Amino acid sequence: MTRLSAESSGLLYHLLLDRAIKGGIVLVALVLLVVGMVVIWRRTGPGDR
Repeated sequence: MTRLSAESSGLLYHLLLDRAIKGGIVLVALVLLVVGMVVIWRRTGPGDR
């Protein structure tokens, strides 16, 4: 039973680590998107329409 418990614990650890890595990638992508949008908005200017 302890072997099964250890395997389950290891699997859970890897699944949580995978979820954390994917969440970090999404957060970095969102930050880069916002920074890109701000740069474009500042270059075009809010009143240049």
